[in-house]
Amino acid sequence: MRSDTSTPCGARMSLSPPANRVETALRQKGYTGAILELQHSTRSASEAAEAVGCDLARIVKSLVFRTPKGMPILVLTSGANRVNERGLGDRLGERLERADADFVRQHTGYAIGGVPPLGHGTPLRTVIDQDLMAHASIWAAAGTPNALFEVRPGDLARWCSAEILAVV
Repeated sequence: MRSDTSTPCGARMSLSPPANRVETALRQKGYTGAILELQHSTRSASEAAEAVGCDLARIVKSLVFRTPKGMPILVLTSGANRVNERGLGDRLGERLERADADFVRQHTGYAIGGVPPLGHGTPLRTVIDQDLMAHASIWAAAGTPNALFEVRPGDLARWCSAEILAVV
């Protein structure tokens, strides 16, 4: 994890309101790192990896699924992986389907492309990809399509009360 106070070129000095909400949630968990809110997009995993200079596998994609009963499930997966919805649904005992943008915003308070792993109005059932646990640190969205933070995967899993599962 970054231990200095430098930020990549193009980082903003003050955070937007959504990134501030994420920062507040992180600080409540004891996080001491920085949120980077850049001038350019980190909406896709490849854009995020390029922005922070890391391997795609260290980027956390925050994907929201819905059950037939309308319950949200947040899946935090490696940027290098594609979620096997049927297989993961079988492991969770739920049928999963991709949530649309309105459902995502309603249940997380954030737009697709910037959904953070925590800091939602109501805690979500959360799954974290076991492949993310192999890294010393990972990068996750921080509330906007251009904000990120670096974190140890074990800390993130604990803070989100996430189930660690294979998602591919």
